[in-house]
Amino acid sequence: MGVDLQKDPTFFDRADKFIVLANEHCSEVGRGKVSASFLYGCARFQAWNAACWAADAASMKEKKEETVKYFVEQYQAMLEENLTDYIEHYGKYMQAKDDA
Repeated sequence: MGVDLQKDPTFFDRADKFIVLANEHCSEVGRGKVSASFLYGCARFQAWNAACWAADAASMKEKKEETVKYFVEQYQAMLEENLTDYIEHYGKYMQAKDDA
């Protein structure tokens, strides 16, 4: 993962707050719609984040491919890490589903 957790001890706390909010919305509209909104919100935030780094639209356009590559690689690494975690701990994480 591209985050140095020793330099950012609140990383997982922030992530958990986003997940709690997403879970709250799942009871209203379902996981698929929440997932799509969550992903769009993340993409929109990262576009704004990239704009903050850029001096102007031209420099943002110049770095667009590099920016997309960076965020796609980060997302892929985080998704793979979390899928592996769920595979290894499926029974524990999905226990509530089995109890229903």
